Amino acid sequence: MDASLKSLPPPGPPGILRWMKENLFSTWYNTMLTIVSAAIAVFGMYAIIKWVTVGADWRPIVEFPLLLMIGQYPREEIWRIALSLSLVSIMFGLSWAVWGELIQSFAVSLGAILAVVALLPFRIEALTIGYRIYLLVNLLILYLGFIIGRLDRIKSRHVVIGWFVIAILIPLVLLPGFANNEFIPKVPTTQWGGLLVTFLLAIGGIVLSFPIGVLLALGRQSTLPVVKGFSTVFIETIRGVPLVTILFMFSLILAVFMPAESRIDRLLRALMGITVFSAAYTAENVRGGLQAVDPGQIEAAKAVGMGNFLITLFIVLPQALRAVIPAIVGQFIALFKDTTLVIILGINELLGIGRAVINSDPEFIRLQIEVYLFIAIIFWIFSYSMSSASRRLEEALGVGER
Repeated sequence: MDASLKSLPPPGPPGILRWMKENLFSTWYNTMLTIVSAAIAVFGMYAIIKWVTVGADWRPIVEFPLLLMIGQYPREEIWRIALSLSLVSIMFGLSWAVWGELIQSFAVSLGAILAVVALLPFRIEALTIGYRIYLLVNLLILYLGFIIGRLDRIKSRHVVIGWFVIAILIPLVLLPGFANNEFIPKVPTTQWGGLLVTFLLAIGGIVLSFPIGVLLALGRQSTLPVVKGFSTVFIETIRGVPLVTILFMFSLILAVFMPAESRIDRLLRALMGITVFSAAYTAENVRGGLQAVDPGQIEAAKAVGMGNFLITLFIVLPQALRAVIPAIVGQFIALFKDTTLVIILGINELLGIGRAVINSDPEFIRLQIEVYLFIAIIFWIFSYSMSSASRRLEEALGVGER
């Protein structure tokens, strides 16, 4: 045997053992840090699990689950929310099958939430056996949508049309209802609350602010002085004012200057304020992406006879949006969390309902940690789902790769 081969060290252990040796136990001080950190983590997790299962008092959550989810929405009309959830479930299943990993995080999160709530091992008076069965049925509806989406007939455009239809049907027809209608009676937004309002404000703000932000970014890059000046003034004015001030302007000042018979609903005014605020920040994110596009590509497109509209639509915008996906998703996550600010306007979103539950009983005042922890977990689940979907989209589009 060659002498050089005899001097080679033996091969390291394969797989996870090799990784642990290289990253956790490479030196004596790394070994000590690993042992100490593991001990702290084990004792910390033990203390947390013990507090959650034994020490914490979850009565504010257990006794008022529907109040936290839908506020004071009439219980006899809860079938509308149930139907809305079923429509959303089947659309997530379809989207997962057609768009793959881009929607997987949201679909899996929704399915996990439905399964966990339906199979909670302890008794909750409001969570009857009927509600539990319905949540499990929705899990099957989600899977049914996935199966249907795998059919060759289902295309991406069908999914887009489906989302567009329920985006109009749920907030404009099912939830509010109609005056003087016995089948779908009108439910004023003053009775809406909880997670329902949080979702409506967040999703509505994201969907509406994105196209407005893109138009503002393009307007700021425009060569037309009027368009560029308006976009610049709008963006810089809104970005220089706190969201709380914007909400007050739309909710209070706007209502003062409008005739009493034509005042806009307060929930819609809050949505308008959130949309305007988010659009200004989205515009700056998109403008950064527009500046990153190589001018040579625009010149090449003009050389082959493409017009400015087609160049912007098919060459500039796709590259600009691809480059700023992390910033845009970060803005959307911040918008989702900023919906809690509408509590100052008397709108009972999730945090507002949580505070109302705490103040409803003197015994619950000492249980604020449990209530706020529950709310924090809900926000974390959906924020993490958006972040995970963003990472998958970046990997699919090769963001950061050359």
